[in-house]
Amino acid sequence: MSTTIESSPELVELGKFFKIAGQRFNAGQAAPEMFSATIDATWHALAQNPKAHREFTITHAGQELSHTEWAGHGHIAWVAAYEKEYGPLPEIWFTSADGTVNTDALAQYRETGIVVAEWDCGPKPGPGDGDDMVPEKTTR
Repeated sequence: MSTTIESSPELVELGKFFKIAGQRFNAGQAAPEMFSATIDATWHALAQNPKAHREFTITHAGQELSHTEWAGHGHIAWVAAYEKEYGPLPEIWFTSADGTVNTDALAQYRETGIVVAEWDCGPKPGPGDGDDMVPEKTTR
């Protein structure tokens, strides 16, 4: 099975997020909050291929990471580290899975440099147990 994956703006941002995650874990800091639905959707798609996911996280974070469910709301603590490394967060971080940009949150970030958001997952060091990376499919 090939582990080659197509690059996209979402995947590039996921790689940056994983790099920040690796730095935070190495410094003994808390996991970064995944507040972007569109980037999280890319993460879930990548997780469909465990070998590619493992290689991608090791390449970007310097270690294997897995996806874990945890929810919260508040200040997104890792934004300053991202800005130091890459500059301001691009619009894609404020885009829903259906492509809608949260213009209010984006404007607030651009005016204040602060992101306040909800999240429902994040990375954790090490391999997952298989069910923590890919959400169960539900029918509606």
